[in-house]
Amino acid sequence: MKTIQGTIIALPTAQTAKVKVVRQWQHPLYKKRVTRTKNYACHYELDQAVAVGDSVVIRESRPISKTKRFVIEKGTN
Repeated sequence: MKTIQGTIIALPTAQTAKVKVVRQWQHPLYKKRVTRTKNYACHYELDQAVAVGDSVVIRESRPISKTKRFVIEKGTN
């Protein structure tokens, strides 16, 4: 399954975290580095210690709700 590294930017409700993922790529014609960000709604269990600003690894999972398709696998602080 796909795993992505990102940073927690918000904890809107219990068991839901918003994770910001930043990716960089080089433009094929102009050769300039381009930065793109995307926010993912991720599920986490209450026994996991997560806080805003933590660096985490998220992985793809089955649909948990309307917007949640990822689960927080581990924090890398």
